[in-house]
Amino acid sequence: MSDRLPKHKPWSDIDLNRWREYDEIKTDSLWLYDSRAGGDGHQLDYHGNYIPQIATQLFTRYSKKDEVVLDLFLGSGTSAIEAVRLERRCLGVELKPELVDYVRAKLDPVLLETRIKLLQGNSADPAVVPRVKSALQAFGVEQAHLLILHPPYDDIIKFSDRADDLSNAASTTEFLDRFQTVAEHGFQLLAPGRFAALIIGDKYAGSELVPLGFWCLERMNRAGFKTKAIIVKNIEGNEKGKGKDANLWRYRALAGGYYIFKHEYIIVFFKPKISLQK
Repeated sequence: MSDRLPKHKPWSDIDLNRWREYDEIKTDSLWLYDSRAGGDGHQLDYHGNYIPQIATQLFTRYSKKDEVVLDLFLGSGTSAIEAVRLERRCLGVELKPELVDYVRAKLDPVLLETRIKLLQGNSADPAVVPRVKSALQAFGVEQAHLLILHPPYDDIIKFSDRADDLSNAASTTEFLDRFQTVAEHGFQLLAPGRFAALIIGDKYAGSELVPLGFWCLERMNRAGFKTKAIIVKNIEGNEKGKGKDANLWRYRALAGGYYIFKHEYIIVFFKPKISLQK
C-alpha cells in the first residue's frame, strides 16, 4: 500500500489510498465538540465567531495546501488563522474597519499581503467583487478554491450600528435578499467544480421558529450553487454566560412549548463545472 502512488481528488490533498489513516477527518453529518479549540491565535474574543474545528474539517476536505480560501464574512479571523496553520492562503472581507485592524494585529506581518489578504468592505456591495478579483490576481489565481460564508443569523446579534450590516436588515426577507447577493458574488468568485460552506443557525421570532438555515440554503441554490451535504453541529462551548441561565431557559422552553437551540448547520455546496446561472 505504501508503494502506491497517491490518489487525490482535484480539491483535496487527502490520499484516498490511505483513507484508513484519516481518523481525524469527519465523514458523518453530526459533529459534536465539547469546546472550541484554542491556541494558534484562536480565542473566543468575538461574539458569534465560528469554532476553529469547523475550519479544520472544511479546509482539509475541500482545499489543498497553498490554495486560496475566500471568506466573505471574516469576523474575528477564524478562517485566516486556520489558513495559516494549515498552510492555505486566505482572502477575507470584513465590513467593520476596526475588526479588520484587529485581525491584522493578530497575524504575523510577514504573512500579511503574501499569504493572507484582508479587505474592508461590504460583501453585498457589487463594488467588492472587482476588489476581490484584484486581490485574487495578486495571489496568482483568477478564482478562489473554497468559499466560506458565516453571516449574521439575521438580527439575533447586532454586530454594529451600520445600515449595511446584515444584522440590521429591516426584515428577514431583506436579510435573505442581501445574503443572496453575497452568495451570488461568492459564486462569481469561486472556481467551477469547487466547494462552498455556509455556517448558519435558526432563530425564534413571534413564538415561531424561523428556519434561517433552510431559507439560506434555498438562496444559495438560487445563486447557482448545488447542495452537497447538511451537517448538524452542537453549539456547546461556543457561547458565554448561558450556564447560570440554564434553568431559566428550561423553564421558558417548558412554558412556551419550544426546544432550546443546541445546534447550528454547516451546509456544503458546490459550483457546477458548467454554470447554468443567467
